[in-house]
Amino acid sequence: MAGFDGGRMTSDAGAMLFGATDRAIGLIARFADCFRDHRAAELVEHTVANLVRQRVVGIALGYEDLIDHDQLRHDPVMAVLGDKREAKRSDCAPLAGKSTLNRLELSRAELSRDHKISYDAGLIEAVFVDVFLDAHGAPPAQIILDLEATDDPLHGHQEGRFFQGYYGN
Repeated sequence: MAGFDGGRMTSDAGAMLFGATDRAIGLIARFADCFRDHRAAELVEHTVANLVRQRVVGIALGYEDLIDHDQLRHDPVMAVLGDKREAKRSDCAPLAGKSTLNRLELSRAELSRDHKISYDAGLIEAVFVDVFLDAHGAPPAQIILDLEATDDPLHGHQEGRFFQGYYGN
């Protein structure tokens, strides 16, 4: 008897390079430190750091919708990158599903009855500046931001289209 289901495999093995790069610069861990978890610790299966890592990796791999994570929560590469290969509880997957990730997505700066994960916007802004400065031996004397209006014409009625006034598109 032969099985052709593929077993436990992934189509995103190239993400291992992404994981190695992140381990070198620590961007996701630094970003996760900007969040505070006020959930009951004894009931938490997926830490905020795990949620942030899973969401960032998912977006980097092109999985922008939370619903994708109901399948990705069983993906072996996502488990390796999320540094969580096994769940603590037997009734739970190693990684979070869409409902749990939604708690992170809907986090607010201020806590509420329904929002137990908060973030510090100032820390989030500082993370990106710090990562940039850490990439240089000494802070650069000058930073030039080269912003240009590049024409990217749209054809048809694509979702997310908008009017670009400079080029009339």
